[in-house]
Amino acid sequence: PLHAADWPTRPVTVIVPFGAGGNTDMMARLGAQQLTAKLGQTFVVENRPSAGGALGTGQVATAAPDGYTLLFSASANINLTPQVQKLTFDPVKQLVPITNVGTGTQMIAIKRELPVKTLPEFIAYAKANPGKLNFTVAGTQNISHLAPVLLFARAGIDLVMVPAKAGPQAVSDLIAGQVDLYFGNSSELLPHINSDRIRLLAVGTPERLSSAPDIPAVAETLPGFEFSSWNGFSA
Repeated sequence: PLHAADWPTRPVTVIVPFGAGGNTDMMARLGAQQLTAKLGQTFVVENRPSAGGALGTGQVATAAPDGYTLLFSASANINLTPQVQKLTFDPVKQLVPITNVGTGTQMIAIKRELPVKTLPEFIAYAKANPGKLNFTVAGTQNISHLAPVLLFARAGIDLVMVPAKAGPQAVSDLIAGQVDLYFGNSSELLPHINSDRIRLLAVGTPERLSSAPDIPAVAETLPGFEFSSWNGFSA
């Protein structure tokens, strides 16, 4: 018979496979604070950004299975990255899911300099100017990459991608007018709902958000469109 050891008896590392300051990073740090307070040991967040979050996800997948290296990831790391990138590990077989911490929706924002005020107007404008508009993503091969690509495919429009390293940079580039569109986490964009630099066009949930009822759902323009994500701990 085995007796389970007390856990944790030393600091726990929480790997976030994205840059600091983004939606996943913020949720991870909130979770780490709560766990530190509840369990009496320090939970230290480390950012390991890479394409599709493969670097940080792989680090946890191949770590010692002792509970002292945890992954805090977005859904893309588990169900998207393995489909578009050759990995040296299997996240399904080598990771154990612990808990879903939260779910979130994606939101479309554009710079206010564009002569459009609604998603249908933007789609029409993009069709009239193929290849002349651009969009940014919070790193490639993740939710912020797939969401706009799916949108453009459904709408039949063509935009040029300008990658950013993380969500804060993507929002900053949009506010600065360096990019035309960002389809990112609502937690990053809702604080700018009254901005005179960017305009929030639509949300990826099937219905409008209760916190922003004046912003239409993409599905009101493209029936059946839905895009959201989840974030949680794995070991």
